[in-house]
Amino acid sequence: MSNPWDERYASEDYAFGTEPNDFLRAEAGRIARGNVLCMADGEGRNGVYLAGLGHAVLSVDLSSVGLQKAEKLAAARGVQIETRVADLAEWPIEAEHWDGIVSIFCHMPSATRAQLHQRVVAGLKPGGVFILEAYTPDQLAHDTGGPSSVDLLMNSAALEAELAGLDLVHNVQLERDVVEGSFHTGRAAVVQVVGIKPSD
Repeated sequence: MSNPWDERYASEDYAFGTEPNDFLRAEAGRIARGNVLCMADGEGRNGVYLAGLGHAVLSVDLSSVGLQKAEKLAAARGVQIETRVADLAEWPIEAEHWDGIVSIFCHMPSATRAQLHQRVVAGLKPGGVFILEAYTPDQLAHDTGGPSSVDLLMNSAALEAELAGLDLVHNVQLERDVVEGSFHTGRAAVVQVVGIKPSD
């Protein structure tokens, strides 16, 4: 069975660009220098950016084609990232290992996502930071990217429940202009979360 993400990333162009997500760029300073997991990192724009800040980055994605481009981008930027082809629905996240975990437009069925987010909470070290941006159901009214199924979309209330165990210092739904390559460009309805695992 062909992987649609391999097909999307087969072009020489970077489907979502080579620059990091705006929200991640704004919030990345919260993550202590250390081990960072980038979930669904695709062609590596976010993982490569974080490696440039001095983090030891593991980029996980379903697409080997995307991750090969991530390694190419890292080499072009003079940084190193580790990549792993895996399905996040089943991939074990090592407990209390990560200083930061990043989820940028990582959309999956809600039941699977809830289980993944429990593993995210467990996987962060005390003081570790989770940064997420995703599309909300309101995105269905925009033709600017993202899934077409409501079950793959997220909202603040669901994320607050799924991320129980983190202090959500930022959990906001808003509309903003997203300009990320040819597949994410235009007005978008998003939810943005920063969660910190308590140290005590």
